[in-house]
Amino acid sequence: MGKLQNKVIVVTGGSGLIGGAILSHAQAEGAIAINAEIDVVTDLGRKVVNCDITDRSSVQAAIDLVLSTYPTIDGWVNCAYPRTADWGSTFENIEDTSWKQNVDMQLNSVFTCCQLISSVMKKQKKGSIVNLASIYGVVGPDFGVYEGTGMTMPAAYAAIKGGVVNFTRYMASYFGPVGIRVNCISPGGIFDQQAERFVKQYEQKVPLRRMGTAADIAPAVSFLLSDEAAYITGHNLMIDGGWTSI
Repeated sequence: MGKLQNKVIVVTGGSGLIGGAILSHAQAEGAIAINAEIDVVTDLGRKVVNCDITDRSSVQAAIDLVLSTYPTIDGWVNCAYPRTADWGSTFENIEDTSWKQNVDMQLNSVFTCCQLISSVMKKQKKGSIVNLASIYGVVGPDFGVYEGTGMTMPAAYAAIKGGVVNFTRYMASYFGPVGIRVNCISPGGIFDQQAERFVKQYEQKVPLRRMGTAADIAPAVSFLLSDEAAYITGHNLMIDGGWTSI
């Protein structure tokens, strides 16, 4: 049997690169893995539920729908990554409204999802939450890897992911006494058809000399959701090829 056998796991943003890999790995480990995604037709037979993480009522409706079919929600993964059209603007060109909107869509939505699902898990007296953070929530960016590419690291990303890391610790401390574990994953750079120059510059710095893949992330999420991680909470697992070790 897999480590997630018969556990009901919900992954927000499960149609994305990393979210899709997390869903597939959880399924391979025996989970009932449900994709909570925006602008989809809910079909619990296909394990898909419509969920806009920026809308509290939508998140609550998704949770209620899952619980109308399954007795528990054993795990919840905050992986959805909404952002504005101008995401990627250089620091000097970030509009105040854009900054606020991205913080609201990303960081504040993690709070909403965690608040709503923790109320379910508190009644169950068990549950595991995994938040997706980033190396850039822990260390500052190396802007050298972006030279000559036209790319940059959005300033809001660092603020949001840093907030996710410490919010995870808060949640772990607050909910540990009632049996809810809360951890986060901090991926390094994940290959997603970026410009060749960026990939080469990134790989020259990272100790393992390659960018990560979604397949590098998914097994760790399954582990943290599983009973094998029963005594792990408040942890930020770096999956970065050694980036933050240097």
